[in-house]
Amino acid sequence: MAEDRVREAGCACGQLRIRVRGEPDYVSSCACQQCQRRTGSPFGVTAFFLDEQVVGHAGEARQFRRTAESGDDLTFRFCPECGSTVWWEPHGRPGRTCIAWGTFADPAFPPPQRLIWADYKAPWVQALPGASEFPRGPN
Repeated sequence: MAEDRVREAGCACGQLRIRVRGEPDYVSSCACQQCQRRTGSPFGVTAFFLDEQVVGHAGEARQFRRTAESGDDLTFRFCPECGSTVWWEPHGRPGRTCIAWGTFADPAFPPPQRLIWADYKAPWVQALPGASEFPRGPN
């Protein structure tokens, strides 16, 4: 069953990993300038899981905390060896753990259901068909 499936996400060198059970609560892409800088790409893609879905994590993580344009504080966990951001806590959305979509390295992982902060997107970036698009945050 999907709720029993355990997935593992990890950094580029494999040192830092997080495991979650079940499907993400939702998946979101974000074109804000901070996500562009964090990923080095035109947008970031995030899988949101409930904290109780987190089975555990392994490896050494460093932290980076910042305030998003939305005003929410975020604490990012990244690998001190390769620098990959693997997961973060959105303090404005307690009870959730955010995991960078690409760290699952699974092309069958669920796609984004929305594109947020679209005001910052490159002109050629489009939300996936059927996905919602928001000029700023979804709230």
